[in-house]
Amino acid sequence: MKFNLFIAFLFSSPILLAQSTPADKTVGAGNEYYKSQDYAKAAEEYRKALETDPANKAAKFNQGNALYKQDKKVEASILFSELAADDKDVPMRSKAFYNKGVILSNQKNLEESIEAYKNALRNDPSDKEARENLQKALLELKKKNEEKKKEDQQPKKQKEQQQKKQQQPKMNPKEAEQRLKLLQQKEKEVQERVQKEKTKTGGSAAKDW
Repeated sequence: MKFNLFIAFLFSSPILLAQSTPADKTVGAGNEYYKSQDYAKAAEEYRKALETDPANKAAKFNQGNALYKQDKKVEASILFSELAADDKDVPMRSKAFYNKGVILSNQKNLEESIEAYKNALRNDPSDKEARENLQKALLELKKKNEEKKKEDQQPKKQKEQQQKKQQQPKMNPKEAEQRLKLLQQKEKEVQERVQKEKTKTGGSAAKDW
């Protein structure tokens, strides 16, 4: 049985055992606590099972799940990484990579989560949930990269605008004064020309008799 988690990334549920050894019985007790959502007690039972049988992979896997449920993601990830390093138990290796991928996905560490899901599928190509989570992680990464690209482009445009402003020649006070005098001179010349035109027009106008 698998269940929804956060943004629909699925997490592998605890492993059930036939309880043939004392450690397996302790794992079974931990599973009962896990089902009742008492994750702290479940983790304690799994820890006891590992003390009795350090090689009990189900105890380690289930303890990782219980720790994750208590928001102890770093500790859980360490246990899953240890299980993923064991290349003798392929099904367990696949589950461990899968759960590690879920943790990384929810930490927004998408690149590493994608690699974890790929490793899960390499060990179990038929894992439908791993394939679905891989697709979700890839889509999130694409969205994240597109948003980052937009954010990077915005400061670039602003920088270009600032550079254009800086490239415009600035006048020093002396140049500004000279330009002002030149404008005043041109204005004076225009006024004089207009005055002359008025005088000429006035001298040739017809007089009333």
